[in-house]
Amino acid sequence: MVLTALFSFINCRMLRMPTTIGVMFIALVVSLGIVSLGWLGIDIGQARVAQMLETIDFNQTLLHGMLSFLLFAGAMHINLDDLKNQKWAITILATAGVVASTFIVGSLTWLVLDFLGIPTSFIYCLLFGALISPTDPVAVIGILKTVGIPKGLETKIAGESLFNEYRCGGVSDPA
Repeated sequence: MVLTALFSFINCRMLRMPTTIGVMFIALVVSLGIVSLGWLGIDIGQARVAQMLETIDFNQTLLHGMLSFLLFAGAMHINLDDLKNQKWAITILATAGVVASTFIVGSLTWLVLDFLGIPTSFIYCLLFGALISPTDPVAVIGILKTVGIPKGLETKIAGESLFNEYRCGGVSDPA
């Protein structure tokens, strides 16, 4: 959490990107830097960090811990009356839209991998498409607030994002 706050500060002062994108970009650059240092033989504690990460149950931590807070934070910005008025559009986006996106992303992935000479089963490409297709509610809502799009469109996109995250994230899983 301290690194996230630091990366957010760096983004705010230097990059001025939307917060979610800036923090992710900085984290990616730092991660690639650490991996590059490892390739060069420079040890800055990568083995200790890897050992520490192996002790964390990410299923429990992410799906039953952090995801609930993220969904709550995203849902706090949604007006329930607006959500009710857009329920059919949100339902279509959250179901048919994601299914269509899954097949498009999966098919394109399969074609690109086949072109690159990497034989992959089509079902694995569809699985990748299903993982990539639902939108991230925290990132979407953060970006929509800064862009200034019409309220109806914002409600549709944010509602679709929240319902897919709830359904795909395992929040309803009692285990």
